[in-house]
Amino acid sequence: MTRIEPAPTPWGLPEPGEAEPGVELLGVGADLAPGTLLAAYRCGLFPMPLEADGPIGWWSPDPRGVLPLAGLRVTSSLRRSCRRFTTTVDTAFVEVVLACGDPRRPDGWITPGVVEAYTELHRLGWAHSVETRTAEGDLVGGLYGVEIGGLFAGESMFSTATDASKVALVALVQRLAASELPERRLLDVQWRTEHLASLGVVDVDRLDYLRLLDSALPLPPVF
Repeated sequence: MTRIEPAPTPWGLPEPGEAEPGVELLGVGADLAPGTLLAAYRCGLFPMPLEADGPIGWWSPDPRGVLPLAGLRVTSSLRRSCRRFTTTVDTAFVEVVLACGDPRRPDGWITPGVVEAYTELHRLGWAHSVETRTAEGDLVGGLYGVEIGGLFAGESMFSTATDASKVALVALVQRLAASELPERRLLDVQWRTEHLASLGVVDVDRLDYLRLLDSALPLPPVF
């Protein structure tokens, strides 16, 4: 997929390296234009609306959730699920984002504006999806995120069948691990939750995360 570099953002974004330890919301405002989004990820930020149709918050969790590629935990039941489903890449990006943003899900934050912004980033070649499908080709899970160099910033995932989102994550990790210099690639999942921790996600201090980011960004992308 060809990548198109958008116009640079006119906004001055916060510098996570200068933030107080433990402070996670570093700024409010700006926009979700492609240039703004890429500038944010490149400096260690990601956007999340403060409320539905509200202003955009720019976040830098401290600690940050990261999944080491060699640390993914695949249980025997998940291995069976990987054999039961198939995965595809970038065949249903909008459908995956819309499913992740289903308003029936608790703590939803994917607004129509977010869907529009990441769809445009996908059109420009920077945002990608991994889809989980049944043998009949039905979409039952997936994830999406932004790839810049060796950074894959996971945004959200969904599942309508047991383990379907986990199967997409396994496929993503396998794709990244099979690439050039996998030890320098950074799979960012924002916050470590109990669910993600069961898959191998660990906490990384913000300054350590920024060092990992600096090492990952110069790498060639995988997607």
